[in-house]
Amino acid sequence: MEESIIKNNERIENIQFGDLKLIQNLDWFCYGVDAVLLADFCRAKRGWRIADLGTGTGIIPLILHYIYDPSHIIGIEIQDEVADMARRSVLLNDLQDTIQILNMDLNEAPQKLTIKDYDLVVSNPPYMAKNEGIINTDDIKALSRHEIKASVEDVIAVAYDLLKPHGHFCLVHRPHRLVDILYLCRKYRLEPKKIRFVHPNKNKKPNIMLLHCTKYGKPELKFMDPLYVYDENGDYSEEIYRIYRRK
Repeated sequence: MEESIIKNNERIENIQFGDLKLIQNLDWFCYGVDAVLLADFCRAKRGWRIADLGTGTGIIPLILHYIYDPSHIIGIEIQDEVADMARRSVLLNDLQDTIQILNMDLNEAPQKLTIKDYDLVVSNPPYMAKNEGIINTDDIKALSRHEIKASVEDVIAVAYDLLKPHGHFCLVHRPHRLVDILYLCRKYRLEPKKIRFVHPNKNKKPNIMLLHCTKYGKPELKFMDPLYVYDENGDYSEEIYRIYRRK
């Protein structure tokens, strides 16, 4: 089955969560530790309904399924080829009864899905604003890195529409976008409740932030302990190893 399900220039990778496997294209944007950290950070509950906005190749739904056993996960991806790869990864893991990949613009989700129906919405969106930095001429890489088709405000607005009252929204992003993101979350009544900064190591400033919001939540933001990806020897830190060993 594995040979028949992959296309030219693709590979199948074991993602270190049980026997789960992911199809990746060697020339496209591959998942990083930020996707893994977001899935761990969510603290979902068994039986929840979850939506992943901008799912890419489907890495986050696969990990969420493995760790939390939700009843249903929707992964929304606008890029045809990437969504197709995510669907094939779902089939490869025989999870089509739990995970559904939708090839659509996430801004269409409130019209095409049942609103106020999800316990958790997650997103690992493009980190760079449309006018920020050099845009890659490869369309797939550009859409993965820059807010070309959907801005962070679009993600937050759609999360609000899909979530049940007091549902949860979890986002991974870059710290330099923090002020805009906190402002937008409050604008759409997704109250920031927990934030965690992720550092490459103890000697470097954070380059990732994890944010958890609650729809209609009361104001009170908790700053969690910093997370360090690598130790002083350049190996994964003990906490990163713990995350990869989670079940």
